[in-house]
Amino acid sequence: MSEQLKSMEKLVGLCKRKGFIFQSSEVYGGINSCYDYGPLGVELKKNIKDLWWKSMVYERNDVEGLDASILMHPRVWEASGHVDGFTDPMIDCRETKNRYREDQLSVYVPKSGEGLMYAFPEGAPESVAKKLKKARVSEEEFDVKSLSDIDVSAYENVVGPDTKKAGTLTEPRMFNLMFKTFMGPVESDANIVFLRPETAQGIYVNFHNVREASRQKLPFGIAQIGKAFRNEITPGNFIFRMREFEQMEMQYFVKPGSDDEFFEYWKAERLKWYERLGINHDKLKFHAHGDGELAHYAKAAFDIEYEFPFGWSEIEGIHNRTDFDLGRHQEYSRKNLKYFDQEAGEKYVPYVVETSTGVDRLMLTTLADAYAEEEERVVMRFKPTIAPMKAAVFPLVKKDGMPEVAHEIVDNLRKHFRVFYDESGAVGRRYRRQDEVGTPYCFTVDTQTLEDGTITVRERDSMAQERISKDQAMNYLLDRVI
Repeated sequence: MSEQLKSMEKLVGLCKRKGFIFQSSEVYGGINSCYDYGPLGVELKKNIKDLWWKSMVYERNDVEGLDASILMHPRVWEASGHVDGFTDPMIDCRETKNRYREDQLSVYVPKSGEGLMYAFPEGAPESVAKKLKKARVSEEEFDVKSLSDIDVSAYENVVGPDTKKAGTLTEPRMFNLMFKTFMGPVESDANIVFLRPETAQGIYVNFHNVREASRQKLPFGIAQIGKAFRNEITPGNFIFRMREFEQMEMQYFVKPGSDDEFFEYWKAERLKWYERLGINHDKLKFHAHGDGELAHYAKAAFDIEYEFPFGWSEIEGIHNRTDFDLGRHQEYSRKNLKYFDQEAGEKYVPYVVETSTGVDRLMLTTLADAYAEEEERVVMRFKPTIAPMKAAVFPLVKKDGMPEVAHEIVDNLRKHFRVFYDESGAVGRRYRRQDEVGTPYCFTVDTQTLEDGTITVRERDSMAQERISKDQAMNYLLDRVI
C-alpha cells in the first residue's frame, strides 16, 4: 500500500477513535456510504458552516440567506432537468452483484490487441497492480482507457474490478440518481415526490420572494446550507462521496452581459476563502471544464480541486449557469420570473453565477490537510477558528485545590467556547491527546498558580509555553480563535 493511501487509512482510523466520524448504524453492520458525526465531528462541521455563512451573509450586504424545504413540487425537478437528465450509466457485475458507474471505470487494454482486459475503479491503482501481478502480466503491456471507450461486444473479455474471471459485467443502463418517496397515505404515481439532489432549485423558485422581502437589487445573491440526497452508484473514499450529504450553495443573480465579470470575481473570492479555512494553498488548483465536461446549463465552469491522499478531486464548483434555471422555472410554472431594472428601464431574466460546495467534502479536506505525523506525536493542525475544541484545561495534580481552580476556568470559558477538562495521566500525555484532536491551546493549573494566579499556556503547533494570568484566559482565546 502506498504511503498516501496508508495516511488515508490512518486518518479514517483516527476519525472513529477520537469521535469525529462513525459508520452509520454500525451496530447492525453499517449502511454503505452513510456516516454519523460524533462529538468532535459535529463541532468541526458546525464551525466550517459558520465560517462559510459568516463570509457569505454576515460580511456582505449583497447576499441573503434561505432555508428551503427538502421536499418540493415534482414539477421543480422536471423544469430543472433532473427527472429526464439526472442519470448515470450503470454497470452491474453478475458474479459479485456490485454496481459501478461506467464513466468511473478504467480498463487496462493489451497493446497487442489480444488477451484479457482488466477494469478498475478510478483511484484504485493498488488493486490493479495486485491483479496484474496475479495474472503474471506487466503494466507496460497495456494502454489505459475509459470503459466507455470499449465496445460493449468486447465486455466478454473484461475482468471486473472485484472478480477473477472475464465476462461478468453487464451492458450499461441509465440510472436516475434521485431518491423517490410518496407524499400522503397512498403510494401511487400521482403522489411521487423526490428528495432534493441539490439545494439550488429552492433558491431559484424563491428568487422573487427573497428579492422583494429583502428589497435587494441586482446584482445580489441567495445563500443556503442544507441536506441533499443522491442515489450514487459508486460512492466511496470515506465521506467524499455519500448518498446523504450537506451542501453550501450561493446563487448570484446578475444582469446578462455582466456574468463573465462576476464569474471571474467569484472564482477569486472562493479561492481566497480557503485561506480562512486554513487549507494549504499548494494543494489547491482550478480545473476548467472543457466542452465535453460542461453541464447542459453552463456557459463556463471551474472546479476547485484539492490533492487528497487518493488524488486530486473536486471540492467546489463555480458555474456560469446563464438564465437557464430561472428561464425553465418561468416556462414550467408559467409565472413571471423576470427582473425589472429601473435604472435601465428594461425587464430580463437574470443570469446566475453559482458557487457550490459540499460540507462533507470540506470536512474531509480539512481533516486531510490538518493531519500530520511527527516523531513523537500525531497532530491535527486545524486553524483555531474551526478547531472542534478551542482549549483544554488541566490541573497538574488532583489535589491542593488545583482541580477547583481549573474547573473555575472551564466554567468561565464554556460560556463562549467548547473546552475540555482533563485530569487523567501525566500532563505530557494529556498534551498528546489534545494534539491528536487539534485543540490549539492547553491551560495548566500548577503550584505557581496557587501562588501568583498565573497558568501555563501551551500552543499546539510550536509546543511553546508561556504564562498568563488565569483571569486573562478568556481574552487570550478571544484574540486567537474568533
